[in-house]
Formats: sequence, structure tokens, C-alpha cells
Amino acid sequence: MASDQPESVQGATENVVAAVIRRGSRVLLCQRPAHKRHGGLYEFPGGKCNGGETIDQAIARELLEELGVTVTHIGSVLHSIHDPGSTFVIHFTDVRIDGTPLTIEHSDLQWVTFNEALYLDLAPSDRRFVEDFLHRAGQAD
Repeated sequence: MASDQPESVQGATENVVAAVIRRGSRVLLCQRPAHKRHGGLYEFPGGKCNGGETIDQAIARELLEELGVTVTHIGSVLHSIHDPGSTFVIHFTDVRIDGTPLTIEHSDLQWVTFNEALYLDLAPSDRRFVEDFLHRAGQAD
């Protein structure tokens, strides 16, 4: 597994990982449980880095806990976004997995293209990542 933990953005922040898992031209998005912050909204799976944990370690742990899958490869951080209204800096990271994702901690899972993702109710930082990704890829409207 390749990446080191990126520096936090100004001040006291918490690193959060978001796994960009692809299957062909589709990515996996997961619906947050209703009782959590941004409940009912879709996000890239992941979670907070525990104290002293690297991004790679957090991704492997979170995906096993949330989806029941094993991480086979962690690529580069595609984009880091400071989440509005929180201390979180979300690191959207290219990830490959082994296994079929299960809804262990989420209400729903969907494999969608980046363009299709814009039609889902996305968590704010996840929407920003998708829009930025499409813009950089020259696919934005």
C-alpha cells in the first residue's frame, strides 16, 4: 500500500478517508444511515483515521468494518477537501478491493458513473469531489 498520511489543513483537523472504488466506469457510493450526520445522503465509503493511524491503515479497517471487503491496493490521494462545518479533511483516495461490498453500516450501495452520481443526494464534500473530478476530466457542463 502506497500513500503516506497527508498533512492536515490549517489548525486542528481530523483526517478522514474516502475510498474511490471503481468497477469499470462506475464508482461505489454508499447511503449514510439516517441517524448519522448527513443521514440519508450518499458518500464514498470510509471514515476517520484513529489516533496514529495512516490513511492506508484507516482505509483497510474502515472498508472491512463497513463493507466486509479486503483492500488489495491503495493508490494516490485524488483530492483532499476540508468538510464545511466540521474539523474534517476528507482524503478521496483511489482504492481497489477484493470481495462483494455489503450494506453492513450503510442503508444502500450503488455503482454509478461520476455523471450519474450528480443525480444522487450526495453529502456536500462528496458532491464537491465529484464536480471537481468531472471538471478536471473535462466532463463538466
